[in-house]
Amino acid sequence: MVRNCPGDLALTGLLLQGVSVGALREVTLTVPGGQVVCLSGASGSGKSRLLRAVADLEPHGGQISLDNLNQQSVPAHQWRRQVVMVPAESQWWFDEVSAHFPEGAGERLPAALGFPAEVMDWSISRLSSGERQRLALWRALVLEPDALLLDEPTANLDNESTEAIERWLLQEIEQRQIATLWVAHDSAQIHRVANVHYRIRGSALEPVHGSD
Repeated sequence: MVRNCPGDLALTGLLLQGVSVGALREVTLTVPGGQVVCLSGASGSGKSRLLRAVADLEPHGGQISLDNLNQQSVPAHQWRRQVVMVPAESQWWFDEVSAHFPEGAGERLPAALGFPAEVMDWSISRLSSGERQRLALWRALVLEPDALLLDEPTANLDNESTEAIERWLLQEIEQRQIATLWVAHDSAQIHRVANVHYRIRGSALEPVHGSD
């Protein structure tokens, strides 16, 4: 465990039971609401595939549930409105930023993201990779998810921006009690954001304690 867990933690969140995808076998994991569970591991070890399985984007074995709602009991698009994934490379489908957000999202744009409200009028083509990633995080939170799946969400940001985004995300996760599975490779970041840290070893997850 890295960060302290709140004592009044709600008994809600994501539950993976015997999940198998790619080389990973029989993964059982609980991600409580309001906590960040970090995953690390070598390139190709299956971190992103596990997130995709949780998002119902990749076939898998085992059971996944959110607050006692089974993944297989609802249509995939409905599940993904509650369990929202932000991939390492964000996807954009329209020319204008505003087309990807509900009306009024620009007026509620968090200062931590470092954008003026006029960003909603910008074209996607003028955005850097880091700017796209910051907006992708806001796009995910605007959906008011119950669970977040973050695949190296700050990989394209400088150190100052990374720590600002971390602080903002942690505040949102704790206030909204969002169960968060966060793929990271940087040990300093894991230490700052994780309540619990698991490393992928072969076909399984192993808990990482303290400075391991």
